[in-house]
Amino acid sequence: MKGDDLRSLKAPSLDDFERLGREALASLPEAFRRLIGDIEIRVDEFPTEEVLESLGIESEFDLMGLFHGVGLAHASAVGYTGSMPNRIWLYRRPILDYWAEHDETLDAVISHVLIHEIGHHFGLSDDDMEAIEEATD
Repeated sequence: MKGDDLRSLKAPSLDDFERLGREALASLPEAFRRLIGDIEIRVDEFPTEEVLESLGIESEFDLMGLFHGVGLAHASAVGYTGSMPNRIWLYRRPILDYWAEHDETLDAVISHVLIHEIGHHFGLSDDDMEAIEEATD
């Protein structure tokens, strides 16, 4: 790539990240997607100070995503009401920072973060999440 080509590049926006997150979700195996149900994908530049403090994380660059809601492993069989919808937060700047330092495509990094956060929703092991990632490749 020429220097002129590089000067015209811009970092993906929050909207771009949301689109990439939706595309990553759509690329998951269909049987897995059916089990997920409705999960909102939200994007922000960084996690909030409150989130960082609650997780004991010092640097805002150390958290690329977060599942927020009631995981299936913790939801009652009867159901629950009055709670917010399940959400997965993708944090743009930490993801871009990670992407810049590793030899992976941006959509692969976003897919990895998304699968990891969905894994929290299902209470999956690291091996389970790795198998899902391999099925999406």
